[in-house]
Amino acid sequence: MFKGFFSASRQAKLDDAELGKGVWRRTHDRFQRGLDRFHQMLEGLEEAVAAPNQSEAQAQANYQAMVAVANDLAELLPAVRAIAREAQMAGPSDGMEIPTGTGGYLNDVHRELSRAGNALAATAEALALLRLGAGEVSGVELKAAIVHQQVDRARDLLNTRKSTDG
Repeated sequence: MFKGFFSASRQAKLDDAELGKGVWRRTHDRFQRGLDRFHQMLEGLEEAVAAPNQSEAQAQANYQAMVAVANDLAELLPAVRAIAREAQMAGPSDGMEIPTGTGGYLNDVHRELSRAGNALAATAEALALLRLGAGEVSGVELKAAIVHQQVDRARDLLNTRKSTDG
């Protein structure tokens, strides 16, 4: 019991040191919560019985496709953390204000990270619909692709600015 408590405390201190307590930490944490929610929906998909209009084989194929999507999305978390950490170094935030940085580029980085978190929540929602038999695999994959695009855009915005500043 105490081991989990102390490791959570250590992680919180590390997060505070790397991500601050402001907007960068919140965007990272929102993305992580969206990822956790996606995995919760994935567990439910595994346990759900096949919808009336699909075979057991199709239900298994859907599950395997969603496992691949989940793995792809999970691989984005270190990238989101790295973007948030670099943004915190470029424009420290301990409150609700988004640091503008030179030319306001940090506002754009924050916007893309926020959109990625929102898109991830929408991806989990699409998976929930699939789980209920009211959604399609392609819908979940499309929303996951949007998450990737927005994380890539945030990274590009940050890196472009770093290369012009340095």
